[in-house]
Amino acid sequence: MTQHDERIVRRKLSDEVFDRLRDLIASGEFGPGNLMPSERDLMERFGVGRPAIREAMQALHNMGLIVVSHGERARVSELNARTMFKQIDVVARTLMSTTPETLDHLKDTRRFYERGLVRLAAERASDADIDELEEILKRQESHFGDPRLFIADDIAFHRKIAAMSGNPMLEALSESMLNWLFEYHTEMLIWTGKEGITLREHRAILGCIRQRDADAAEKAMIVHIDRSGTLYSYPPQGKR
Repeated sequence: MTQHDERIVRRKLSDEVFDRLRDLIASGEFGPGNLMPSERDLMERFGVGRPAIREAMQALHNMGLIVVSHGERARVSELNARTMFKQIDVVARTLMSTTPETLDHLKDTRRFYERGLVRLAAERASDADIDELEEILKRQESHFGDPRLFIADDIAFHRKIAAMSGNPMLEALSESMLNWLFEYHTEMLIWTGKEGITLREHRAILGCIRQRDADAAEKAMIVHIDRSGTLYSYPPQGKR
């Protein structure tokens, strides 16, 4: 096709239906939590067959815009920041698995990101926030020897710090980045026994937040991120 070729490319009917339905969801005509029209209603509305409707609905489901339950009509999803980042989860995990530099870039991004988050946490922390972080660390300490639960508590600790910013997008991004990184962390936790060091570093961070000392909290977070960052690496061949 030349630079000046202006031929119109014929699109699949399902693509056209997908665009129409997505626009109706975006406009609010089909609002969050609402049931979608039946297949028959959509067929009549758009003048297309059942296969085009089903293919478009599946595409909407794959994007997280609707929820499809067996035997029930589809429902428009309750969208939020977490939903948004969830849509790139498969791509992110694939990049992490196949492109080594992606892991390094993500570690650098997290270092930059966590420094700012912990400063906000120290500046804005309420007594209830401090208590919740303390409870998370007590729970994490009780999960020594169980990597799955220990990592879940680790994510909860950093996610809570992000949540203290008051910005749900920052919280959702923090959770997503940690999930992608911990894809490469479980095995290292099992074999290197770094749980105690992680907890000490977490407690140092919490101590600075409790004192509402943003500078000290940032320094403690840098120590933690730089040390723990060495644990994230591509496993040897045959270990995946």
